[in-house]
Amino acid sequence: MLRGEAVTLRPRKTADKFHISASTLRNYEAKGLIPPSARSANGYRIYTERHEAYLACIQAMSVAFGMEVTTTVLIHLQKNEWDIALWIVREKEIILYEERERLAGLIRELELYTDGTKEFDREQLFNIHEASLKTGVPKSTIRYWEKEGVLTVERNPANGYRLYDGVLLFKIRLMQVLQSCVYSEETVALKRSLKRINSHQVEEFLTYAHQMSAHLNKTLLAQVKALSRLYEVIEMEDLRTE
Repeated sequence: MLRGEAVTLRPRKTADKFHISASTLRNYEAKGLIPPSARSANGYRIYTERHEAYLACIQAMSVAFGMEVTTTVLIHLQKNEWDIALWIVREKEIILYEERERLAGLIRELELYTDGTKEFDREQLFNIHEASLKTGVPKSTIRYWEKEGVLTVERNPANGYRLYDGVLLFKIRLMQVLQSCVYSEETVALKRSLKRINSHQVEEFLTYAHQMSAHLNKTLLAQVKALSRLYEVIEMEDLRTE
């Protein structure tokens, strides 16, 4: 018998404990996110402390890494592929660090403009190809953000081409960082906030960048908690090599 199988619970009690529906619990089992449940004499599913460990891991990881990554990681654990699971998580940790560094660089640049060290050349404008090269964001993504109303872009009256100034490039770069974040109510609110910022209010962009930094810090803490839950499952299942 594996560790964590002493206490048994019915589906409803297990679902209620983790604030999910019984159908979600069955769905997790069907997708291989949690181990298969045993059946009682009268045919009811039986869940144990082992299942609770997996459910706690799912809840922690989905906040920190998103449900898609969580699903992939736990399916690998079910196959005893703990090493693949951990490398997937490590890749996401590295991405968070890279986005934090990207954002820190943006904040440093914005501070140069807000403290008067540098000034924007309002006459210098870029077409969408140049904007894409300067920000590293694909042209199709920039067009999509314009369609979504995140970007308000001027047009060249002579040829109708899109025109981007230096401040708008900052908005694109901030949106790029936000795009990498795990979807949540908070990221939706951050997107709405960015959408409302006037493209020429550099101070507002700096305030927003600090809000983004706080969100990335929260994500970092969530990842640490998720890794703790993930390791509990790995230890419980004796998946480590000695």
